[in-house]
Amino acid sequence: MATLRLTSGYATALSEVASENGTLEATVSDLEKLEKIFAEESIAEFFDNPTVPRDEKGQLIDEIAKSSELQPHIINFLNVVVDNGRAGLMTQIVREFENAYNTLTGTEVATVTSVVQLESQDLSQIAQQVQNLTGAKNVRIKTRIDPELIAGFTIQYGRDGSSLIDMSVRKQIEEIASEFEMPAVTLDA
Repeated sequence: MATLRLTSGYATALSEVASENGTLEATVSDLEKLEKIFAEESIAEFFDNPTVPRDEKGQLIDEIAKSSELQPHIINFLNVVVDNGRAGLMTQIVREFENAYNTLTGTEVATVTSVVQLESQDLSQIAQQVQNLTGAKNVRIKTRIDPELIAGFTIQYGRDGSSLIDMSVRKQIEEIASEFEMPAVTLDA
């Protein structure tokens, strides 16, 4: 509960700044970059380590900002999060911000998982279908690659990814296999 309050507070403050600046879209993009960077556990551990001097942390923030071309308010935000020892919460802060952004803009996020990267026209068609299903004003597509699907794709959408459309070959194979499964038979001796 306390963590949710913390992450929500950071996300709310950031969304207010981005709204005032008119940079909501760019802020979402920058936060997606940070989310990928902080997905590497060693990054958050480095920033949250009290034995690492602040100037070393600042150097890494500068490198991240330069290589990722982050906006100034995102760099300030990152400095505040690191200075407060909250780098380990970055993924949750990004999720909370995305929730706030989605509410503000009427956006539905759909995660499309496939074996290979899908073409942009395929993703556009998927976005249109998700928009038709949900009635959302906007649909933002996130993509993931998963070779275990064998072929096809899945679409996960809805609050917390609660809805799933599974068009993968793996699912079809699992369904066929389950049809052939028979209950265990015991023989009386």
